[in-house]
Amino acid sequence: MTIMIEPQPGILDIALYQGGASHVAGVDNALKLSSNENPFGPSEAALEAYRRAGQQLHRYPSSDHSGLRTAIAEVHGLDADRVICGAGSDEIIAFLCQAYAGPGTEVLHTEHGFAMYRISALAAGATPVEVPERERVTDVDALLEACTESTRLVFLANPNNPTGTMIGPAEIARLADGLPAQAILVLDGAYAEYVDGYDGGAALVDARQNVVMTRTFSKIYGLGGLRVGWGYGPASIIDVLNRVRGPFNLSNAGIAAAEAAVRDTAYVTHCRTENSRQRGWLAEALAEIGVPSDVSCANFVLARFASPKEAAACNDYLAAQGLIVRMVAGYNLPNCLRITVGDESGCRRVAHAIRTFKEG
Repeated sequence: MTIMIEPQPGILDIALYQGGASHVAGVDNALKLSSNENPFGPSEAALEAYRRAGQQLHRYPSSDHSGLRTAIAEVHGLDADRVICGAGSDEIIAFLCQAYAGPGTEVLHTEHGFAMYRISALAAGATPVEVPERERVTDVDALLEACTESTRLVFLANPNNPTGTMIGPAEIARLADGLPAQAILVLDGAYAEYVDGYDGGAALVDARQNVVMTRTFSKIYGLGGLRVGWGYGPASIIDVLNRVRGPFNLSNAGIAAAEAAVRDTAYVTHCRTENSRQRGWLAEALAEIGVPSDVSCANFVLARFASPKEAAACNDYLAAQGLIVRMVAGYNLPNCLRITVGDESGCRRVAHAIRTFKEG
């Protein structure tokens, strides 16, 4: 008998996602600046909630996440019934593609957009469409021009990863208003908390029926290891997403830690303030030695080198010094390195090492 087991179309076109490296061969205690993690970790309130949750590991978690959804709604001024929680915002992205895209449809993302948009689109059998940016900034006109009758989802990270750039609310509204009637605009706000006063697009969601916002606890809240994210959208869309969501997609520990984290607004403010201070220092220090970067609105800087060769050589030099940053050639940025903003010591170490590399 001939075996003809094959995956669904599109699956084998997926290149495996490569997370930021965390180890360097032969180097102990390397400083990881490759995954945009909070150098201060989670708040003490979140840690204590996590420890308490350990007493309930034999119990199934809540299937409706009501406590966490209520906390998110109260802190951000949202409708809890229109909040959905997932295993990181990645899972919300996957739900959207599973529920609204598929064979014969298209999913738009920008030229330097997050890799999971393409991966989730292909996993759903849809066709990912890469749209050019303008000097590493989202081009709304290009996105609108790329829309067709097959467009179902348009993903926009704001601030964007790995560029750190963002566009303003008026441009986002223009994009939402110009989409085809069958398309949903997905605002990925993984780094929204790093922008003081920015709601991640919540007001736009409330004002329209074709916009969904995604957020995560992996970045400023320091809970990347627990995989907790959430989305906010029109009631009809959230209802659809909940129909494909597994009932126990979050753990007790993740739910408890995230609820405590979102309520600890003082800690978020502290992390945002420190990130802004260190990010500004790092960008200026790099610029002084001939390594420019765009103004970043996130917790990393995208350092630009003269050529892909120089970027790769600098990456190798940093690794030899025990400093792990992220090469982003896979994001169509071969001459760049994405450097997470660490604490003061980490920022000074990486700036000194790059200066030494440039002067060597």
